[in-house]
Amino acid sequence: MAYLALRIMINALSIGVAVKLVDGITFTGEWWKMIIIGLIFGIVNSIIKPIITFFSLPLLVFTLGVFMLVINALMLLLTAKLSSPFNLGFHVDGFIPALIGSIIISIISFILSLFASLGRVK
Repeated sequence: MAYLALRIMINALSIGVAVKLVDGITFTGEWWKMIIIGLIFGIVNSIIKPIITFFSLPLLVFTLGVFMLVINALMLLLTAKLSSPFNLGFHVDGFIPALIGSIIISIISFILSLFASLGRVK
């Protein structure tokens, strides 16, 4: 349970950094709504991303994995779409901000996971 809470907080902090650094990604809600967005992002990445990755496997092999950047951007766009009915205040203006934001989120999430000992190999 603590791992899940820590993972949600890492997602929320990573998305918060992307909001600050990328012009096309905005957040206008209260701070606690960012935690809910982190939860939605985690659910999207754990349920939908593996399915999309499986069906795009030939394209991933053909591009030597570079297409994973597109998949990550699509997951960020999907998170913004899924959070809009809940009025969480998270918006992504297009594919390019989502692409840049997904790269930033991946880097920050990796760094925070290393600090939290979530990224260590067992």
